[in-house]
Amino acid sequence: MKINAFADVSLRALMVLAAAPEADLLTTQSVADAVGTPYNHVSKAMAKLRMLGLIDVERGRNGGSRLSTAGRRVTVGQVLRHLDTREDPADCIAPGGPCPLIRDCRLRGALARAREAFYRELDDVVVATLPASAQMTPVFQAIGMRPGL
Repeated sequence: MKINAFADVSLRALMVLAAAPEADLLTTQSVADAVGTPYNHVSKAMAKLRMLGLIDVERGRNGGSRLSTAGRRVTVGQVLRHLDTREDPADCIAPGGPCPLIRDCRLRGALARAREAFYRELDDVVVATLPASAQMTPVFQAIGMRPGL
């Protein structure tokens, strides 16, 4: 299964926020720099994560974002279910319009069940447990942070 780019950016943003010290607020720009993604893409992801209650945002000069309590408990499967906007896992379109096999198609059902199995497998993976110190230390140093100090 392949996740969409928006879900990928959102999961990476959550991982960066999870690895940051709980008291620290990260700006959207610093998250964008940390995940190597343009600001406007990360900004949209952060807005959605806030709407889902996974991050808390403080506005103002010293503002930024941090994981919420719910964000510290959310699983990869839960996040993907919220961010996967496709109704069908298959594009049932042929060059001339809808796929001629769409009527009573069992492939679509099989693919939908496979997608749900994929999410179920990820329901045991808490996003906040994914980042490792060895992985995140150089990322934070690159954006001018010294975590744990």
